[in-house]
Amino acid sequence: MKINLVTLFPEFFSSPLDCGLMQRAVAANLVEFAFHNPRVYTDDRRQSVDDRPYGGGPGMVMLADPLARALRAIAESSSGKIPRAFLLSPRGRPFDQSLARELAGEKEITLLCGRYEGIDERLRALFPLEEISVGDFVLNGGEAAALAVTEAVCRLLPGFMGHGESALEESFSAGILEYPHYTRPEEYAGLRAPEELLSGDHACIARWRRREALLSTLERRPELLEKSLLGREDMDWARSSPRKLLGPGLYLALLHYPVLDREGRVSSTSLTNLDAHDLARAARAYGLGGLFIVTPMEDQRTILDELLAHWLSGPGGQSNPDRREALARVIPAADLDEAVSLVEERHGQSPKIWGSGARAEMTITFDGARKILYRHPAILLLGTGHGLAPEILARCDAILPPLRWVAPYNHLSVRCAGTVLLDRLLGEWG
Repeated sequence: MKINLVTLFPEFFSSPLDCGLMQRAVAANLVEFAFHNPRVYTDDRRQSVDDRPYGGGPGMVMLADPLARALRAIAESSSGKIPRAFLLSPRGRPFDQSLARELAGEKEITLLCGRYEGIDERLRALFPLEEISVGDFVLNGGEAAALAVTEAVCRLLPGFMGHGESALEESFSAGILEYPHYTRPEEYAGLRAPEELLSGDHACIARWRRREALLSTLERRPELLEKSLLGREDMDWARSSPRKLLGPGLYLALLHYPVLDREGRVSSTSLTNLDAHDLARAARAYGLGGLFIVTPMEDQRTILDELLAHWLSGPGGQSNPDRREALARVIPAADLDEAVSLVEERHGQSPKIWGSGARAEMTITFDGARKILYRHPAILLLGTGHGLAPEILARCDAILPPLRWVAPYNHLSVRCAGTVLLDRLLGEWG
């Protein structure tokens, strides 16, 4: 395989490419590197490769012409056609193991390393550049990112690794993280290697490794499981696996007062059977601490008590135990203060209060809210009618993003919106 590196700093790569497995791969002609410095393709005495951006602003922009001439030189050395070319850019497609495997099947690729504030946009229009990103962070230039891509791709080339199976068993190769490793001695600092690995039973070892890999993924990167094809045995084991869950620290609170009516006035709404049932089932499915149904109206409280009695201790629960299990999560409350006090009493600390709504202005991301749930309990407020009243929103510590906020239609039922919010917050973290 040949890798062309377009870079202002070829010396950046000299040490990493001249040691370890990469050095052996070059010596064995498994991979060849060609460097193209844009300064070589300039005409002025100063070898200028950048200039001030049109429109003003800080920093400099890489000139299109030196880069274009470097790419044309690569094409001339490759039968007149530019090999598949990639620009390392924060705007690019996330680079992952799947793309690494895809690129390992190419005979030649080109990696273009940007610098300064970026490259002249017209280069993208003139050449078939694919953009890839190695992460949501900022580097001084594309060289470090190109080096990461180079190593990820090269180690998948036939003959690069000492054992062909090594690359197949590593993290991300099967869509999940890798299992933990142990070596001699059997006991170190009072810690013994797992008995399964010492058993000599290959089936037992394979089963242990698979389950530990799944557990590691569930605990650290559960979002990876959405991209993995898991078998029935994997899924059954994952459901019963020991792991920290975020759901028990989260509560839903369905507010019937104070909420807004169609004209934007503060009003109250009536309890609905569908909301109670569906949100209770969602609370159970995501393992929440509970579902508060908040109403100060005595007649509505009576209806709720009768509903719960039917399903928890009456004939409804006897005929449908699953529904009884879900409705056992429902906690009646007269107002938000009562709900907060109950959570405080249960967890020993005051909960965060999060609002939601189609017209509310977001102040926290789902990822940010997840991180808080590791340390604090929280109550997610759902408004009936036409949304939460201003005095309730004013009490919120944060507002979650509205659902479908860029779409022209954003009028989901509260039970539907609540379930989607839970999935975006918890998913497999639940």
